[in-house]
Amino acid sequence: MSKTENNRLEEFRKDREEANEKILNLDHLGIKRFFNLDNNTYSDGALPAETKELLGLVASTVLRCNDCIDYHLEEAAKAGFSKEELVDALSVALTVGGSIVIPHLRHANETLEILEEEGTLDS
Repeated sequence: MSKTENNRLEEFRKDREEANEKILNLDHLGIKRFFNLDNNTYSDGALPAETKELLGLVASTVLRCNDCIDYHLEEAAKAGFSKEELVDALSVALTVGGSIVIPHLRHANETLEILEEEGTLDS
């Protein structure tokens, strides 16, 4: 994996944090409520937070959102999922979403490689 590919994920993290801060600084009640709803959705409930990360990963892949895929892959890796488990979840997304998901599966695989290099993801 090249340094540039590794920088892709680092850049995403930085840009996401800065952009979210700017959005929240708009001080709009509806936007703040949505961000809170999103945060609470991925908390423990009837389903554990870890399971919800896999659901988020599958939904994000089917919806073809690479930023969301990166976010959920990172969170799922932090939650302790192995590469094998994440690839299995991505297989579900491919089945649900069809061949149009393949470019996003490529992106997800690159992100998995970066997370492995960083030591965030166990093989």
